[in-house]
Amino acid sequence: MDTEQPQLEAMVNEYFQGLHTGDAERLAPLFHRDCVLKAPGLRRTLDEWLADVATRPKPAHIGHPEDYRILSVELAGSQAMVKVACPLPHGNFTDYLGFLKEDGVWKIVNKMYAPATT
Repeated sequence: MDTEQPQLEAMVNEYFQGLHTGDAERLAPLFHRDCVLKAPGLRRTLDEWLADVATRPKPAHIGHPEDYRILSVELAGSQAMVKVACPLPHGNFTDYLGFLKEDGVWKIVNKMYAPATT
């Protein structure tokens, strides 16, 4: 497991960069194709979410601070749950990214997100 957490953290940092730059092509390889993104009262396919990321204002282009953070990483064999803080221009979100390692490759298979509470 010593090598697993750095791999996951590198993927999450790539996720942060994709969000910050609004680069759907950068984000897509991180996700399993059947991933569904879930927020309270909202379900989206991966393609719907990627299209939204590509068309909304890009945080990097509007000078939004890059303050994304990994809050926790929980590993159990070939599965992991990573909790992250994603302060975006349209809201301050807490994401739970569910990962599975299949055929030697980690992919995000589930994303739950909601506005962060203080």
